[in-house]
Amino acid sequence: MNPELETKLNNLPTNPGVYQFFNDKNKVIYVGKAKNLRNRVRSYFHSNISSAKTRALVEKINNLELILTDTEVEALVLENNLIKELTPRYNILLKDDKTFPYIVVTNEPFPRIFPTRTVVRDGSKYFGPYTDVKSMRHSLKTINDIFKIRNCKFQIDQEVIDKKKVKLCLEYHIKKCDGPCEGLITQMAYREMVDQAIKVLSGKTDSLIKELTEKMNKASELFQFEKAAEIRDKIDHLRIYSSKQKIVTGDFIDRDIISVAYEGKDATCSIFNIRSGKLVGKKQLKLTFESDEKLPEMYSATIRFYYNDLVEIPDEIVLETEPDDIEILNEWLNSNSQSKIKFFVPKRSGELKSLLNMCKQNAILQLKEIQLQKMKKDGNVPYVLSALKRDLRLHDIPRRIECFDISNLQGTDTVASMVVFEDGKPKKSQYRKFIIKNVDGPNDFESMREVITRRYSRLKEENETMPDLIMVDGGKGQLSSAVEIIDSLGFKNYNIIGLAKRLEEIFFPGISEAQTIPKTSSSLKLLQHVRDEAHRFAITFHRLRRDKRTFTTELLEIEGIGPNTAQKLLKELGSLEKIKASGKEELAKVVGQKKADLIIEYFAGKSGQS
Repeated sequence: MNPELETKLNNLPTNPGVYQFFNDKNKVIYVGKAKNLRNRVRSYFHSNISSAKTRALVEKINNLELILTDTEVEALVLENNLIKELTPRYNILLKDDKTFPYIVVTNEPFPRIFPTRTVVRDGSKYFGPYTDVKSMRHSLKTINDIFKIRNCKFQIDQEVIDKKKVKLCLEYHIKKCDGPCEGLITQMAYREMVDQAIKVLSGKTDSLIKELTEKMNKASELFQFEKAAEIRDKIDHLRIYSSKQKIVTGDFIDRDIISVAYEGKDATCSIFNIRSGKLVGKKQLKLTFESDEKLPEMYSATIRFYYNDLVEIPDEIVLETEPDDIEILNEWLNSNSQSKIKFFVPKRSGELKSLLNMCKQNAILQLKEIQLQKMKKDGNVPYVLSALKRDLRLHDIPRRIECFDISNLQGTDTVASMVVFEDGKPKKSQYRKFIIKNVDGPNDFESMREVITRRYSRLKEENETMPDLIMVDGGKGQLSSAVEIIDSLGFKNYNIIGLAKRLEEIFFPGISEAQTIPKTSSSLKLLQHVRDEAHRFAITFHRLRRDKRTFTTELLEIEGIGPNTAQKLLKELGSLEKIKASGKEELAKVVGQKKADLIIEYFAGKSGQS
């Protein structure tokens, strides 16, 4: 640690604020917030840090800067803005956030409604972001079909109308615009129409239908039948639009359902927008991060990225798990919301739990699409192998994996198995069985040495290529035995790991402490599958050996009696003693007259010898 950094750490204030960590190139690599800067910043430099991400971050910290704030909410807002501006390597980041379009209702005397990717802070109202452009276009088409909102770019005010600087265009003549440019509709009436369009964009379609129905009935009572017919047509359009929105809850509360799926350095987030009990929109976000993030941190980052001052905040936000900083997030959202919001994590089965599960499946599907794109980019290599390369820090894709397992029962009939996986799938034609010949008793370490010696000595003799990854079932002991033998055979630059069953820990050569792979990673699932397959294959071979040995002691010593006949006799008569005690006729019913004679003759001869 350099002296300047050490001095700053010894003089940290206890105020709330934001801290920035810099690397040796004076680039910001992490931004964080704190209620107490002294306690939070110093926590990174403790000797007992277990997080791999934090250890990697601390190793690169060369300097730090602080920005003091009055409250923790101010710190959260500032942190969020700095992360978006600086995109530090070790923060969770939103991918492609600048490409998401919005629908804008302009702040003009006669507002326009159109799509935009540029946000201008001029009092205009924005809806979005729309991660699905098709959904945005559908919403805009609905607005254009129902409401006569102008689409020209003229700046229309009373002076323009009075001086008739703008003339009616084709939109007016085809009844797509009410002609505000020539004063054919008042500003109040136009604004009322825009407010109705805003209700549609906000998901308040049902309340708008109710409001328009009352106006239609009133117009009809006043014999304004043309106006009533126009309102009726709007209601019909709105009902068709509303009928396509699925009713998902019966309590009519405005809520967002948020679910995150992640693996490796990629995360996806699915957000369901439910308004008045109807699913009115779905958003898909992509996040990226360095490594070793926890689910609560993911949800915290998602909430801070998504709920900016342009996004409508609902009454309730439904999550899979609570963020660690839920209290400060709640305070921040309430300061930006017209009503008090609450977070809810459903524990029991019901409407919200089902919606959360549906939202989760959407996030997982999006994550798989990202993985498929990466797979195509890597030349159709299964994504799980790319994930394994990443998690084990390998130089190449491990397309061929060989895994070894030892099996014995109380020290007898020790055997070993080798299973082979190519491109993530079992290659059963290349599975191998080994009978341990030179080890007495249950010694897994020596047994592993023997089988590794036999396998890779032969591989060297036949001048074959080493597998991309060698895997042994077990911990440091089995791994050390395998490494010692392979090194002695003269192999260099090979990849080998041990996988311990108890905690699914990974052991690497030369590293005393066990390493872990995130449980959500598909690479861990592949390693478990390979290990379990090797174990199954070894156990099956061991049982076959043991059963064969049991039969050989008696029945298989009879010339003319094979394993199948012996099995049949034991199944029908129950035990060897009952077979000995059975008469010729009883044996003949099971195996025929000829084999019955052989059995009677064999046991009679043994009885005479004794």
